[in-house]
Amino acid sequence: MPTARKAALVAAGLTLGLCVPTAQATAVEAHRSPAPALDRYYDQHPTWHRCDNVGASHLRCATVKVPLDYKRPAGPTLRMEISRLRTSVPGKRRGVLLSNPGGPGSGGLDPSGLTEVMPKSVRDRYDIVGFDPRGTGASSPLNCGLTNKELDWPRAYRPASFRKDTASARGFAAKCVARDRARLPYLTTRNTARDMDVIRAVLGEKRISYLGLSYGTYLGAVYTQMFPARSDRVVLDSSVDPNRFGRGTYQAMAEGVEPAFRDWTRLVARRDRTYHLGDTPAEVRATFFRLIARADRTPLKYNGSDLDFEDRAVTGADIRDSLRSMFFFDPYQAARDVVSLGKARATRPDPPSDEPVDTLEANFQALHWAIVCADNSASWPRDPARYRHDAIRDGARLPLYGDFTSNITPCAFWPRGAEPATRVNNTVGALILQNQWDSQTPAASGLAMHRALRGSRLVQVEGGRDHGVYGIPGTPACATNAVNTYLVTGRLPSHDITCRTRP
Repeated sequence: MPTARKAALVAAGLTLGLCVPTAQATAVEAHRSPAPALDRYYDQHPTWHRCDNVGASHLRCATVKVPLDYKRPAGPTLRMEISRLRTSVPGKRRGVLLSNPGGPGSGGLDPSGLTEVMPKSVRDRYDIVGFDPRGTGASSPLNCGLTNKELDWPRAYRPASFRKDTASARGFAAKCVARDRARLPYLTTRNTARDMDVIRAVLGEKRISYLGLSYGTYLGAVYTQMFPARSDRVVLDSSVDPNRFGRGTYQAMAEGVEPAFRDWTRLVARRDRTYHLGDTPAEVRATFFRLIARADRTPLKYNGSDLDFEDRAVTGADIRDSLRSMFFFDPYQAARDVVSLGKARATRPDPPSDEPVDTLEANFQALHWAIVCADNSASWPRDPARYRHDAIRDGARLPLYGDFTSNITPCAFWPRGAEPATRVNNTVGALILQNQWDSQTPAASGLAMHRALRGSRLVQVEGGRDHGVYGIPGTPACATNAVNTYLVTGRLPSHDITCRTRP
């Protein structure tokens, strides 16, 4: 409660000789909403039931309602599905730990991936809570009626195809507007953070702890900015730059993959007797880009089973897009893939796919762009010529992926979001985890999150190659232990930590 109001209530209680029981006071505090008009959402009492085809048998699900627009609580509502895995040790229970696996566009109703890597000491202290964010999965999903070809984003810049790509981006946005214009401006991270606060109140908690991965780190950071007093123990694994979200998130990927690629050329050059791709980093790089140029001239028929494009025509852009994560995640598998692709024969381009659209992928793509476009509308130019210019510039500056991340997307034609971008800058305590060679959320982004959350501590994993730190095989014990200690005791490390992986 605001201080003045609380003082007035205390004074009234003394005058009337009344005493409010502690449990009742706690319930009032837990369910307090930011505005009286929102009380009906904060005071919900959901019915829990066994989840349908989700998670373990002891996971329970429930449905809550949230307003589409929190400024119009009496307006349209959304259905939001949440799950809860109760701790088996009530005496040790601290509260709830909310989780988000990333995206945006990914569902998070099943938290079993998280609980499987948590030690009992952590599970004993929390009810683990998952949820499908608004617009995805079982939570009023967004469906734009997209075709397989329209789901192919982002795309490499090609002068010959830019006009067609622009038309496709415009068509993607137009389909979403035609089907769901009223909802699009409100499918944002800020509103998902507000939904999280409704979940907190519905569960009867004063504060929530949180563990988010990738985009989930941005969602967690926005929650700490909007609800700092409601944030308990916060773990952010593989962070995006919270003050660059939008177009900058993509461009950071292109910036992050270049050092990972340089490290890959160094590792492979040391093993030239195995891979024969060159005995210096410069020679390995030249071999790779010769392969790219060849596949862009005439697609290759790839028969391996390691990559997403098994037994289909593969272009140089396909290779760059698919291997960009392998360079840091599994560098030697990437080397084997390059060797195999180098032996592949030329083939004709594949005809357009007539396979049925995967509804989960269609929902993911639609909501992904809805959030990325609406969260920071100002970061996306409206003039297609600007994208052409930036894609050419960044393709030369960041040749592995720069033309992808600066090329045109549906955001050029997307409706403006309902609110400006969130500026994250607070002193909420948090533990930030970051791998050195992660190119999805590069090290610079983790440092930016650390600067924005001034009460945080940073755990950097030197030599870490995955997108994700906690619970990943090979993660050093010092990183894992820092998370578990914080979640169990609430103690952040006294200083930032650098952990080292084994070679």
